[in-house]
Amino acid sequence: MRPINPTTKSFAQLGRFLSTEIDIDGNFSGVTSSSGYVEPGDLFIALPGRKKHGAHFVDEANNRGASAVLTDSEGAEIIGERAKVIIQEIPREVSADIASWFYGRPFSAMASVGITGTNGKTTTASLLFQLWQLQNREVGMIGTVGVSIGADQYPTSFTTPEGTELQGIASTMRERALTHMVMEVSSHALVEKRMLGTHFQLVAFTNLTQDHLDFHGDMSSYFAAKSSLFTQEYADRALINIDDQWGAKLFAETKIPVESISRSNPSADWHFSSIDRRSHGYDVAIRGIGGILIEGHIPLVGLHNLDNALTAVGLAVASGLDPLAIGNDLSQLRGAPGRLEVINLGQNFLALVDFAHTPDAVSRTLSALREVTEGRIIAVLGCGGDRDSSKRPLMGNALVAGSDVAIFTSDNPRSEDPDVILESMLSGKQANENLVIEGNRRGAIAIAVSEANPGDTVILLGKGHETGQEINGVKHPFDDRLELARAIESLS
Repeated sequence: MRPINPTTKSFAQLGRFLSTEIDIDGNFSGVTSSSGYVEPGDLFIALPGRKKHGAHFVDEANNRGASAVLTDSEGAEIIGERAKVIIQEIPREVSADIASWFYGRPFSAMASVGITGTNGKTTTASLLFQLWQLQNREVGMIGTVGVSIGADQYPTSFTTPEGTELQGIASTMRERALTHMVMEVSSHALVEKRMLGTHFQLVAFTNLTQDHLDFHGDMSSYFAAKSSLFTQEYADRALINIDDQWGAKLFAETKIPVESISRSNPSADWHFSSIDRRSHGYDVAIRGIGGILIEGHIPLVGLHNLDNALTAVGLAVASGLDPLAIGNDLSQLRGAPGRLEVINLGQNFLALVDFAHTPDAVSRTLSALREVTEGRIIAVLGCGGDRDSSKRPLMGNALVAGSDVAIFTSDNPRSEDPDVILESMLSGKQANENLVIEGNRRGAIAIAVSEANPGDTVILLGKGHETGQEINGVKHPFDDRLELARAIESLS
């Protein structure tokens, strides 16, 4: 995605930006690091990949009209004489910044917000997006469930797109006269330098719990990646949840202006002075910076969603919304797609789908449902393949601890053996009347629904909004929401 009216820059200008000599005449009219996205006149940035160097795709880039290729010495050797080449020692460290420069620093032209953390990013971003919309702001969002530009929706492959594509999306938002934008910022994107050249008016931290240790190695490295967003390079101001131990550490260490968020700590800049649970949410009173009081009803399930809503409210005020208007609008908020999303076909039990895919998220979600469930909680969960395997037994433990009937199944096994993943999740647990093992996810969903009695809750965990299941490199159509609905329909 990029602006309809392209800009152009000369290779001489690029050379001055990079402080290097570029012996190529003429101009380029776009920047991308994906050969499949190349348009005529583009600069193709060939990055070294985990499996294959981007330079191997130079023929496709040429066929699509690339004007030149920027890559490293290895890439230049692969390309040979097939294209005009600009060599940079570490192209990933300049690619996103080149795109930001090329598109005129689009993030700085909007009231931009970046949200990071293990859990809650998507919901917090969605709630802030809605608060802006309710006050008639022209808004955009980038995240796990896709890209929103006003009312238009577009799919994405990653929570945080590759740097060149990210800047093109932001530039498109600016071209369409958006005034406010929010995006989820992943730790992978920060480590891989996809965020270089991006600067936010505000950034927020939700929490940090075990996830992605296959990539980061340990929690300290994971925290270091997240905390890099809270620097002058990337942001002007921050809001940080200090109920989280890592958040408290970040709050103490960050050097940019910061406001604290806490569900119950009255010394925090943003906190709840009262929370009254109702059948469909919570009546709340929020105290904010400078003594602000915001009262209203939040129609969401679970205390963790109060944390998300509190962060969104703090960000909304910091971005210029009227606190009184926010209070009036709270009752209109809805959860993000695939986040405690209710599937209602008139059945006599509660049925939901949720994206929870970490031990902490599974525990929080099941705890939230316990508040509103009269009968039993019947929960279905699998773990993804080719991801952090150390969290699998912890997720299995959380599933058993938080549910009355725990159904172990498959998620996205990817290249791994699903049975091996299940064994790791089970960690020695044996099947019984309260613990069911069914490797076929569709079959597991059918079992969950068939077990449900009036007043029970059925919850499918792990995939949320996803519409496919990846098995041996092939993504098969699979949407938990549709599968749950079909299973419920089959009861009649």
